[in-house]
Amino acid sequence: MRTNQKKKKLNNRRQKAEKKIAAEKIDRYRKQEWKPGNMIYPVPAVLVTVTDKAGKDNIITVSWTGTICTNPPMAYISVRPERYSYHMIRETGEFVINLTTKNLTFAADFCGVRSGRDVDKFDYLNLTRQKAAKILPPLIGESPVNIECRVTQCLELGSHHMFLAEVVAVHASEAYMDGNGKFHLEQAEPVVYSHGAYCNLKQILGTFGYSVRKKDHSRICEE
Repeated sequence: MRTNQKKKKLNNRRQKAEKKIAAEKIDRYRKQEWKPGNMIYPVPAVLVTVTDKAGKDNIITVSWTGTICTNPPMAYISVRPERYSYHMIRETGEFVINLTTKNLTFAADFCGVRSGRDVDKFDYLNLTRQKAAKILPPLIGESPVNIECRVTQCLELGSHHMFLAEVVAVHASEAYMDGNGKFHLEQAEPVVYSHGAYCNLKQILGTFGYSVRKKDHSRICEE
């Protein structure tokens, strides 16, 4: 009899503990439903260089950008039609994606809020124009990686038009290459954009495939 009572008490305690844990999980993972919107953050904050048919350059900051295909290598940017750079991309069908670093954060913000109609951004920001290999728009010399793109299609989606583009050339700064020719982008201190703020990347939390390696994969490596 006593044994049964003990078992019953233990079961009651276990059930109470399980209910408590379940309730805590509900509270911990409680969500609010918001109206549809873009909440995929952080995102890149790249400097895109463009040129019109007359040869005038401009720089526009773009966060809606990324890789869309490996073979052939393709990337995209999404731009509002009312932006000054939009007609330039339409005219030449070319642009350069220049990756942004800590030292280029001010330039990224400026190029996102000031129009090329009013100011030559290269001159104002004292940025270096470098000749591209395959297309007309220039590279930004201060950027560690420059990706030359040629538009293959424009999708008029709504507030933004998406330019799908083939990557025709990539330039990587030798300043961030080690003696074996390995490129260390982390040394350039790349930045991302999240909810109105520019953020740097402080830690390497893992490398590709670390979750299935036999060695210890819980280590966090600080740069």
